[in-house]
Amino acid sequence: MRLRVAFVLMVCVSAAVAQSNQTKSDGGAWVGTWAASPFDGDPWHQIPTVVDSTLREIVHTSIGGNAVRVHLTNEFGKEPLRVEAVTVAVSTGTSSVDAATLHNLTFGNASSMVIPAGAEAVSDPVVMPVPASANLAVSIYLPLQQVSDVSVHSSAQQDNFIATGNHVRDASFTELVVTPSWYFLKGVDVQASDAKAAAVVAFGDSITDGALSTENANHRWPDYLAARLKANSATAHLSVLDQGIGGNCILIHCVGQNALARFDRDVLAQAGVKYLIVLEGINDIGSLHNPNRPDYKLTAQDLEQGLMQLVARAHVHGIKVFGATLTPYKGAGYFTENGEQIRQALNQWILTSGVFDGTIDFDKATRDPANPQMFSAQADGGDHLHPKDPGYQIMADSIDLGLFR
Repeated sequence: MRLRVAFVLMVCVSAAVAQSNQTKSDGGAWVGTWAASPFDGDPWHQIPTVVDSTLREIVHTSIGGNAVRVHLTNEFGKEPLRVEAVTVAVSTGTSSVDAATLHNLTFGNASSMVIPAGAEAVSDPVVMPVPASANLAVSIYLPLQQVSDVSVHSSAQQDNFIATGNHVRDASFTELVVTPSWYFLKGVDVQASDAKAAAVVAFGDSITDGALSTENANHRWPDYLAARLKANSATAHLSVLDQGIGGNCILIHCVGQNALARFDRDVLAQAGVKYLIVLEGINDIGSLHNPNRPDYKLTAQDLEQGLMQLVARAHVHGIKVFGATLTPYKGAGYFTENGEQIRQALNQWILTSGVFDGTIDFDKATRDPANPQMFSAQADGGDHLHPKDPGYQIMADSIDLGLFR
């Protein structure tokens, strides 16, 4: 009898070890390969029905790895969020996935989880080859429940898909709604095979978020930077995490929490961060033109103080910070001469103050030499505030890869 009990125990232990090994790999540290900054509600798009629905959300990896884990978010929800089932797979276009790569995700070995209001959840690791520069599909089924506010990254420049019911394991959706936003999804990490693997965070506003870039093409300047890093053997181990929010500000509430308020969540909490590029402040300046802020005042020194706070907080965590100059904006709807003076003073300070570990002169790269307050014709996206694809490429190409030593 004792032999039989011992045999049963041995079988159970062996099964547990085998199950555990499904979520372990021989890779190195966890590093973010994709990320987006969530915020409260969607200021630009009608929120679709997200309950009793499967959200199939498409993300673009920067570096690859041997295993994957996914970050879900309810950080701006007012109620607990019940997630019933989640899968990850390699996308093959639109809502379709490669069924051979489809994996269930678990949370503490359970297929479902309730994410408290104000919290996020990280899935258990899944061993699967994650290619670099590829699209993954993360599918999330939310059962019927009260959802009075969503945690969302709006205007993703990426089509995502919603189908009624639980379709997380379907190879494609037959009846679907297309949405331009990422809901309840904030990050994907990989276990990289390169021991030197690390992440570069691009932190900013709509210019970093890729406004006016071609949808579904991954033509934001952080995407172009990721491609350059991958093509260079000395930097191929670096990922790029785009933490831009369209309409974001450094010091005041514009769209999403201000940069100082969201910094811990969107930068310091990311896996494997070693470098940070900061391009932010044009919306603080543009708010001087806002009639709904009659008492609003701003100086270049105010923005400098805010940026110094970001640098100091990053340095506590051993992160090198590169300051990027603000791009031209004459002709944009909120341009003012006073604002232009602030932009130029701030740019001069970024380049000469010595506060940053390095600088990137996006202003010089994108301006019209004959009229330096404006974008060049090649860079201008048409609204005189955002670049188009060639302008984003110009920005990425202007970055000295020697910064990432």
